[in-house]
Amino acid sequence: MKIDSLSSSAILNNGVTMPWLGLGTYLTPPGSIAEQSCKWALEAGYRHIDTAAFYKNEENIGRSVRESGIPRQDVFVTTKCWNDDMRALTVAEALDRSLKLLGMDHVDLYLLHWPVKGKYVECWQIMEKIYKQGKARAIGVSNFFIHHIEDVLKIASVVPAVNQVEWHPLARQQPLVDFCQNKGIIFEAWAPLIQGKVGEIPEIVAIAKAHKKSPAQVAIRWGLQHDVVMIPKSVKKERILENADVFDFQLTPDEMRRIDALDKNQRVGPNPDKFNF
Repeated sequence: MKIDSLSSSAILNNGVTMPWLGLGTYLTPPGSIAEQSCKWALEAGYRHIDTAAFYKNEENIGRSVRESGIPRQDVFVTTKCWNDDMRALTVAEALDRSLKLLGMDHVDLYLLHWPVKGKYVECWQIMEKIYKQGKARAIGVSNFFIHHIEDVLKIASVVPAVNQVEWHPLARQQPLVDFCQNKGIIFEAWAPLIQGKVGEIPEIVAIAKAHKKSPAQVAIRWGLQHDVVMIPKSVKKERILENADVFDFQLTPDEMRRIDALDKNQRVGPNPDKFNF
């Protein structure tokens, strides 16, 4: 699979294309910071922006997309349904609110944000109705383990297109990656730079020096070479540009193995089986 530019895209299981590299916006403050960082990303050639109702910056993301002058169909926008709406089974109403804030009539991908116990299967049935109405070009899940996805697949007429989870060199979750890829579910990484801590790992620092790249660029390249969609978050222009400059080098099989070997199942975020929010 050729991933050689910011426009390189994965093909979802329904034929929709999704750029392999995008801008994450978790913890990006709403207001001018969210708008400016999104604007810088779009100017740099990013065509994939990830947000969520919980991030409180959907309005700013929508405004940046509109003001960019880039045709709406050329920007892939993801948002997510928060847990309170899953518990209340108001998944469709939540998307309507998100669309209003975004100033859009559809999103490209709508995700269930966490596998809320006792609710996520029923919520998936609502997601399928949303998909059939055309309000989301694709639907998927976030932070779902294998057993959560298996529960969904038992009742699904639409297989999730994407599973977005915490994934980075210290938490590879290889059985989950293999399961998703075998089911035709695109695997997408949040916190791919370990929330900025990737530069503290000596092995990655050494590989970065060998390629005259940053540790962040090496981590992003490593993910892309594993066919994982990467959405590193930054609000700094130089970092947004740096994170996109990963298409002029290739990690060797040995370097890939060395980074793979760093896995410790060490999370920076909650365990999807034990979260309480």
